[in-house]
Amino acid sequence: MEAIVETTNGKLAGAADGDVLAFKGIPYAQPPVGDLRFRAPRPAVRWDGVRAATAFSATAPQIRAPGGILPRQDELQSEDCLYLNVWTPGLDDERRPVMVWIHGGAFTGGSGSSAWYRGAALAARGIVVVVTINYRLGALGFLYEPFFADEPDHAASNFGMLDQVAALDWVRSEIAHFGGDPDDVTIFGESAGGMSVGALMGSPLAAGRFAKAIPQSGAGHNAFTTHEAMATAMAFAEALGTEHLDPAALRALPVERVLEAQQQTQLAMAQRIRGLGMPFQPVVDGHFLETRPIDAIRAGSAAGVATLIGTCADEWKLFTAMAPAGGKLNEETAARQIGRLIGEGGDHNAEAGQRILTTYRDARAARGESVDVHELFEAALTDHGFRVPADRLAEAQAAHQPQTFAYRFDWPSPAMDGRLGACHAIEIPFVFGTIDTSKPFSGSGPDADALSARVQDAWLSFAHTGDPGTAALPWQSFQPANRPTMILDRECRMEDAPREPERRAWDGIV
Repeated sequence: MEAIVETTNGKLAGAADGDVLAFKGIPYAQPPVGDLRFRAPRPAVRWDGVRAATAFSATAPQIRAPGGILPRQDELQSEDCLYLNVWTPGLDDERRPVMVWIHGGAFTGGSGSSAWYRGAALAARGIVVVVTINYRLGALGFLYEPFFADEPDHAASNFGMLDQVAALDWVRSEIAHFGGDPDDVTIFGESAGGMSVGALMGSPLAAGRFAKAIPQSGAGHNAFTTHEAMATAMAFAEALGTEHLDPAALRALPVERVLEAQQQTQLAMAQRIRGLGMPFQPVVDGHFLETRPIDAIRAGSAAGVATLIGTCADEWKLFTAMAPAGGKLNEETAARQIGRLIGEGGDHNAEAGQRILTTYRDARAARGESVDVHELFEAALTDHGFRVPADRLAEAQAAHQPQTFAYRFDWPSPAMDGRLGACHAIEIPFVFGTIDTSKPFSGSGPDADALSARVQDAWLSFAHTGDPGTAALPWQSFQPANRPTMILDRECRMEDAPREPERRAWDGIV
């Protein structure tokens, strides 16, 4: 069944997708090619006739990841990638809540068209409009160069983030044509998508464009200073064989050469960036971000935004499985690597790493959990990279917004004989109701279906009301005094201050 909708730029022809209508590959900005490369996005231009909206667009250019645990991105790639997709229960005047998904992928990979992110089930179940977007990635989206900031853009970096703002502007202008309410937008995303949500919460350029936010496994700590961003830029220049980055020359480079230099930069910077090791990420440039997102949020930048934030219990186990460390991990090497997360300082930080390791061992032993050094190491990196930043954001936002809620996702993946635990990304198919597309990773069966239903209903309740609580999941708001957190697993429950000794180990560090 064909469905026609008329937007400001022209007519679109979508099609039925289950119980809803889907419109795919909608341009929200002009192709950022040629002279528009490394510039802020420009509004899409009008077309004549009826434009087919039944196929996904190309993804942003990216280095293809090898096949394995997570699905490969095998779609067509192109710099002409600024498109979004809409799933809606109806083309009418109902003004349904809108949920805008921002994909993850370390700011260098992914797309809005992954099978895990298909919005039909969520839109049908919750009577909401679901939008998924593409945005520029890697060097094309996050390379920093002061000379990029020529008039009228003022943008020296953050092109991928500005794409996200442009997509939200499109939603504000056009979503009413799709039965959505432009004044009731929830942004949600995972990993780099969750970090993007945190960055949007802290950006003056995104203010007023959304009413609710769900950062999943991402918070407000991932943003470079200009000094840090220049280190990446210098490595990128070195990969190109030049001392300086010239904007005109960069805009003339074949995209394949850009990706080659990006890959060389990622390898060169891998040991220089602590924590999650992402050389391309948002930059505190004085334009999109005036300060780190977490600091802006502490100051009240997102005071009006209801927030649901959380992480998975065993985030780091995915990264261990995808890139096993060389050599045997023992007490000494684990303490030294944890010390590296804290900063420079040689033996002093190795001692600090050992103190953290000891705290984790004692706390886990008291709960009857494994104290194998690999388990301790992965738990510490999970908390440093994900759980503690999320806790800091919840605490900062709760000071301004009583509708702040926290969760921890504990459902274990059956992949690799269960070694992944409740790892990074495990919650995504449960949120979208797409576990049929991810069974080897997410598992399946009545318990999985029941958890997916509960999670979807919580996310949908939040999109409708700003409160994830449902009859099946009564949910307390986050309070720093006792940190109530919803544990999402076969048996869901509220728990005060889960794993508190480990969290406190990072006070003064994260």
